[in-house]
Amino acid sequence: MLFGNLQPVQGRVLINKNLCKGCGFCVQFCPMNVLDTSSEFNAKGYHPPYVKAPEKCRDCMFCELICPDFAIRVERLAQ
Repeated sequence: MLFGNLQPVQGRVLINKNLCKGCGFCVQFCPMNVLDTSSEFNAKGYHPPYVKAPEKCRDCMFCELICPDFAIRVERLAQ
């Protein structure tokens, strides 16, 4: 079969908590619900996101694109 062994693309979300201002765009618009808002504070006094379900990340990079503070980076994991 031509497409029989396709595997979903996996990504890893990296968050720079000190650049985050806690806007929540990444949490709200992640299509796979990978992120959630942390109860901890960063150095600026905001609640940064954290990766609650890393196995769900499909490397769509939408969180990276929507972040106004460039606080998120997504890396594609080798398969």
